[in-house]
Amino acid sequence: MDHIRRAFRDAGLRHTRQREAVYAALAATASHPTAEELHELVKQDEPGLSLATIYNSLEALSDAGLCRKLPCNGGSTRFDADLSEHVHVVLPDGRVLDLPPELAREILAAVPADLQGRLESRTGVSMCGLGVQLVAFARGEAGDNAGV
Repeated sequence: MDHIRRAFRDAGLRHTRQREAVYAALAATASHPTAEELHELVKQDEPGLSLATIYNSLEALSDAGLCRKLPCNGGSTRFDADLSEHVHVVLPDGRVLDLPPELAREILAAVPADLQGRLESRTGVSMCGLGVQLVAFARGEAGDNAGV
C-alpha cells in the first residue's frame, strides 16, 4: 500500500483510508466498474463505506489524475485506473473491455501524429492525450449510426 500513498502524495491528493480502499479495488480490477459496482467490491472489506463516499473518492481520484472516467452512451459512468494508452470497447450491455494490446497498438499507430494538435486548433480545447473508444452495437441496433 506504500505505492498508493506515494501515488496520492505525488498527485497532491490527501490520503484517507477510504480513498485508499477505493483506489486499491479499482486498480485491482480490469472490469471498468461503475461507482455502484465498485461499492459492491469495496464493501466486502469496508462494510461501512457508503456509496456517497465511493462517488466522492472517485471524483477526487479522477480530479487528481489517478483514474479516468469513461462516460458510456446511455449508461453509468465507468472508471479505469489503467492510465496507459489503450483502446476500450463498449459493449451493448454497457460493459467496457480493453482491446488486446496488439490490436490497440495497431489502431493507435494509425492515428496521424498531428491529429491532436489539429483537434485542439479546431475546437479550442486543450487535450492531454488521445483516447479511442469503440462501440459495439447489438444486432440490428446500429440503424442510422452504421458506418459512424
